[in-house]
Amino acid sequence: MMFNRLPPEATKTFSVGMWLALCTGMVAFMILLGGATRLTDSGLSIVDWRPLTGIFPPLNEADWINLYEKYKSTAEFQRQNFWMGPEDFKSIFWLEFLHRVMGRIIGVAFVFPFLWFLISRKLTGGLLLKCSLILALGCVQGYMGWYMVQSGLTERTDVSQYRLAAHLGLAMIIFMALLWLSLTTLWPGEKRKHQLSKVTQVFIVIVFTTTIAGAFVAGIDAGLAYNTFPLMDDRYLPEGWLQMEPVWRNFFENTATVQFIHRHLGMFVVIFAIFLWVRAWQKNLTGRAKCAANLVAIIAFMQMGLGITTLLTEVPLIFGLMHQAGALCVISLSVWMLYELTTERCKYSKLAKL
Repeated sequence: MMFNRLPPEATKTFSVGMWLALCTGMVAFMILLGGATRLTDSGLSIVDWRPLTGIFPPLNEADWINLYEKYKSTAEFQRQNFWMGPEDFKSIFWLEFLHRVMGRIIGVAFVFPFLWFLISRKLTGGLLLKCSLILALGCVQGYMGWYMVQSGLTERTDVSQYRLAAHLGLAMIIFMALLWLSLTTLWPGEKRKHQLSKVTQVFIVIVFTTTIAGAFVAGIDAGLAYNTFPLMDDRYLPEGWLQMEPVWRNFFENTATVQFIHRHLGMFVVIFAIFLWVRAWQKNLTGRAKCAANLVAIIAFMQMGLGITTLLTEVPLIFGLMHQAGALCVISLSVWMLYELTTERCKYSKLAKL
């Protein structure tokens, strides 16, 4: 067996790494599920937060009627979905219900193994502190989700784009933290410095910022306007793009400005990815780091193409989800590239060959 040939420390690290990798994948799925919830306007279908009993779906017709009546009291139903009957309501309820249950499943999948590894003393080398911080962020994220939903249960017909961006941003931070810990535990190694590591860090920040800008686009349905490319209704600067007062509001609440920022950040991501790729070749990168640089450039191009397609087709669900998945791919590859640039994998493990 491969594990028998590894030092005890490596075997411990590997088991923790597999757990963290599983959690990383679950969080990625959760992010996409949240995107589907937003794209289908399902997020306000459940108007209360029941941390424990919320894992149970409606069990009879009386339960369904009770939930439907609660939803009818929301501004979203009264102004936008007043046409919905009980059966129509079920179609948006199940997606939001699945999103909330998935959050609880992730919590269980993280907490119980965390306690087991803690008792088994496998959380060594700073892993205890790092995993504890991720657990704390997960708790905050659970509250942030409900805090976001609350903003749509007033006079609004959608949740606040500010809270939506915060919710997505925190999810992305948790995802990146889990991915980084997965890499460092599955493929441990010695720290090193590479000239491209700081450039890669900047690129990750730009991709993250572009993703958050996309949350503002989704939050105010800015993707349903200016469905042309490269110009916005035959103009480079859309009309009225700075009409709100004070000016800063335009960057978060003005449909024209928010979409303008997101589409240009997306193009900048591609330009920066090309720059990163060129620098990687100039520095004669080899092996996995070179592969990561190639993939970052390719997927960034594909992501821009998906973004344009999503815009031109007025944000159908399939393209919207593919675009969000593309953002996850770009940031995942960027994190992987940063890891390869800053870590010399240990030679004793067969995993170092992967």
